[in-house]
Amino acid sequence: MTDMLEMPRVHECTVTDCGYNHDGCHAFAITIGQENGQENANCATFIDTSAKGGLDRVIAQVGACKRSDCQHNAELECHAPSIRVGPGQDIADCQTYQPR
Repeated sequence: MTDMLEMPRVHECTVTDCGYNHDGCHAFAITIGQENGQENANCATFIDTSAKGGLDRVIAQVGACKRSDCQHNAELECHAPSIRVGPGQDIADCQTYQPR
């Protein structure tokens, strides 16, 4: 199991329409998911709102990853050093996702 202090950080998020993104992602932790049948790895924490949320002094980390086919995933935990989130097939995708 990943030690909480070693959880990968969201190094960059370029999805400006997300309520957690204001000068970086300020959610405590994000979940990387998978829409039915899609090959991308979406940020399931994305929320399309102009309201700003999260914690001001926090840089988000990856709390869970549902993409068990990603080379960085072990036991549904992300083991990448850090991740990037940005537009892809979905509004907010994990750009670090690499299929095995």
